[in-house]
Amino acid sequence: MIEKKKIKLIHEGRYAAEVEVELIDDDTGWAPYLSVGDARKLDAVRAALKAGRLAEASALARVFELQPVGQRESAQPRNAADSR
Repeated sequence: MIEKKKIKLIHEGRYAAEVEVELIDDDTGWAPYLSVGDARKLDAVRAALKAGRLAEASALARVFELQPVGQRESAQPRNAADSR
């Protein structure tokens, strides 16, 4: 059995979270899979984000507030002078 750390991303409303979990890889047909504890952790972070409990979510994961990029800004190509 091999355990490998991974970052799972959760998006809920205007928030996103990076949750560190361990994927378990073994010889079963279900591999790789999460432990029950890590699955509950993902559920807890998602529920906290959905309810707006950012402190609770931040205790379990890195939480980010998402902001949309303006349509005009993303539609215009960048020239060489802008990238300096």
